[in-house]
Amino acid sequence: MATASTVSDSSSKPAGPVESSIREKLTTLLQPTSLFITNDSWKHRHHAPMRDHKSDGEPETHFTIDVTSSVFEGKSTMQRHRLIYSALSTELAEGLHSLSLKTKSQAEAEKQVVT
Repeated sequence: MATASTVSDSSSKPAGPVESSIREKLTTLLQPTSLFITNDSWKHRHHAPMRDHKSDGEPETHFTIDVTSSVFEGKSTMQRHRLIYSALSTELAEGLHSLSLKTKSQAEAEKQVVT
């Protein structure tokens, strides 16, 4: 993996257990060249169903994931998203509520750099 970075909310808190699990599973499955994970839960904590989902006092229910991997070559957006949702099925069953996914193959990422 060439690059792996974590992006959290503006408070720069360390990754919680859900975020750490997401990172570990996606790194193992995808061997990404880049992986950015943003915990967006703070934007949704006022929603009634989200108030009860806590992890070390902070919610971990909504994430944005931006990932580049050669595993995505030849796969449609839907196939890529299904792959990620399948890998995170335990987290989704245990309170992870929402994922915003941005998935790119290595070739797509390189093409974006050129343009």
